[in-house]
Amino acid sequence: MAELGAITEPGVHTPVPQLIATAGLPGAGKSTIAEVIGNRLGLPIVSVDPIESAILAAGIDRDQPTGLAAYLVAETIAEAVLTGGAGVIVDAVNAVEPAREQWVRLAARQGVPVKFLEVVCSDEELHRARLANRDRGLPHFAEPDWHAVEQSQDEWESWTGSSAAVPRITLDSAQPLGVNVEQALAFVIGGAQPPSRADASGA
Repeated sequence: MAELGAITEPGVHTPVPQLIATAGLPGAGKSTIAEVIGNRLGLPIVSVDPIESAILAAGIDRDQPTGLAAYLVAETIAEAVLTGGAGVIVDAVNAVEPAREQWVRLAARQGVPVKFLEVVCSDEELHRARLANRDRGLPHFAEPDWHAVEQSQDEWESWTGSSAAVPRITLDSAQPLGVNVEQALAFVIGGAQPPSRADASGA
């Protein structure tokens, strides 16, 4: 029997849980890939957007840094999952280096591997269509439009610092979903080793 928290597929076993974080523009296809990977590997998904929706539903003013708060709540939930011995997928845009480093530090604290699934969409028409048809049923949370995508693209930072030093795969969601899922599974399952434990400032 696989250890608690181990990633499993039929005939495949990794000895330690992992922290897997997505990265990509709104509507690029991150959540769809994360959902399939989570179902295949039996991993919970902590998604930032529904958390921010809940924060807004609680009456927190939109002028407040609700996005930052959602990332911090997601980190707390993900850490609790990892502390319990299970792996976890964090579904977020992670456009800037401080956001990415947040997950690298968390993995270091927990002594588990961290990997990034970066998702892009090379077909602008397809990307726009996804946004136009998107309705995730998140109250108080406005679904991003193409202007929001362009804004996120302007804010996007290169992979530098600690996040550039950890494994990352880039998936193009213009490809069939099955192709991306198989590539992501091979990447996630293959060869992960846990880093040494470190405090939050040591990652």
